[in-house]
Amino acid sequence: QVPLVESGGGSVQAGGSLRLSCAASGYTDSNYCMGWFRQAPGKEREGVAIIDGDGSTNYADSVKGRFTISKDNAKYILYLQMNSLKPEDTAMYYCAAVFKNSYARRYGSRCKTMVREDFSYWGQGTQVTVSS
Repeated sequence: QVPLVESGGGSVQAGGSLRLSCAASGYTDSNYCMGWFRQAPGKEREGVAIIDGDGSTNYADSVKGRFTISKDNAKYILYLQMNSLKPEDTAMYYCAAVFKNSYARRYGSRCKTMVREDFSYWGQGTQVTVSS
């Protein structure tokens, strides 16, 4: 499989915005659930947002109303628009993908649950730092 490659991270002040991108050739069709995860120092990697093949989405409670996941199937890019950033959003952000047939055996046909161990393909991550 072609690697997932994230970009768009950086340093921003609280209240600011960033848009992360993930080059995801081969993963953005309806056969995959795609998601964004993050890991802060000393913490477990946690799910942030997930998107289904039909564009339906789900978010962690901590980012609802502030983050938006989307994808451009024609350009094979996954996005995470992050607004109203907070210092607690500081983390390494990773995009990830899982083949829906594998995911559905545990969770059914909708891409909704975000558990790190269920995702098979990962990027190297991009750092987001939010200062107060």
